[in-house]
Amino acid sequence: MTHTRADYPLAETQPGAVTGKRGKSLAEITLDSVLAGDVTMEDLRITPQALQAQADVARDVGRPTLALNFERGAELVEVPQDFIMQVYELLRPGRAKSKEELLQAAATMRDTYQAERIARFIEEAAETYAARGLFTFRF
Repeated sequence: MTHTRADYPLAETQPGAVTGKRGKSLAEITLDSVLAGDVTMEDLRITPQALQAQADVARDVGRPTLALNFERGAELVEVPQDFIMQVYELLRPGRAKSKEELLQAAATMRDTYQAERIARFIEEAAETYAARGLFTFRF
């Protein structure tokens, strides 16, 4: 389903459609359910579907760059935090020793996590860093 500006904010217009990783809807996350131990961190984590819905709305209101950011975020939901931080560190100028390091990170994003947009972003960074001589290891 493609969402539009009429669906925003999703939590108010479609509260049953906004769910956590275990499928619990926002309406099911109450103080009583938390106190009863029925809510876990997985119920509070953002899902790729929620981020894609936000991307749909952003695109509908003429914000394509914001939409792309939401879509990249959706790809990162299932990527382990430690790998995200490792790639983040590599993307800082002067941290990656070679273009190959970034290309390997892109390949892992694509092949292991199906994060195609993120992989393309890293590959673009690798090309830019190579063109600007930013692979001089400084730290």
